[in-house]
Amino acid sequence: MPSMRLDCPECQRPLINTRFDATFRLPDRSERLCFGIPAGLCLDCHQLYMDPELIELLDLDAGRCVFAIQSDTVLQAGAWSGAE
Repeated sequence: MPSMRLDCPECQRPLINTRFDATFRLPDRSERLCFGIPAGLCLDCHQLYMDPELIELLDLDAGRCVFAIQSDTVLQAGAWSGAE
């Protein structure tokens, strides 16, 4: 997979690159939950950018991301590394 984008394509400001738990709404109005998806968030534009190849691999290219939140696994990984 290509590396994550570093700057927002709209405003050219840096993206926050981390993992997100996201909900995608499909054309048949069903929803699919995905956990720990790598993506970049622009704090100014409020847009989430995901690798198009990953979206295709997950068979979500016809869907629309309707909700995303930073994944707890990122926060847990930091907590575990500090506990050792």
